[in-house]
Amino acid sequence: MSIKKQVLKSKPVCKVSFKISKEEAAGASQIAIVGDFNNWNAQSDLMKPLKDGSFSLTIDFQTGKSYQFRYLADNERWFDEPEADGQIAGMFGAANNLLKL
Repeated sequence: MSIKKQVLKSKPVCKVSFKISKEEAAGASQIAIVGDFNNWNAQSDLMKPLKDGSFSLTIDFQTGKSYQFRYLADNERWFDEPEADGQIAGMFGAANNLLKL
């Protein structure tokens, strides 16, 4: 898994690219990035499946804020991002990934 951040000079936006390898996807047919930025909507930010079996998605975020998120595979398996900026306790007991921009 990986996260790459690119802050734009022209406006207060950071393009964040998320990538899940084929191995990390573990046979999933769909992976969503679910977080407070999309009201935890599992259909809002679906990652694009790539030919090599990996998944990727780039999302624009406002800089100067922190965001919580997790990955959801096939609407049933939650998993974390080891390259996140940190972890924070979630409402339902599990820790959420933290993205600081």
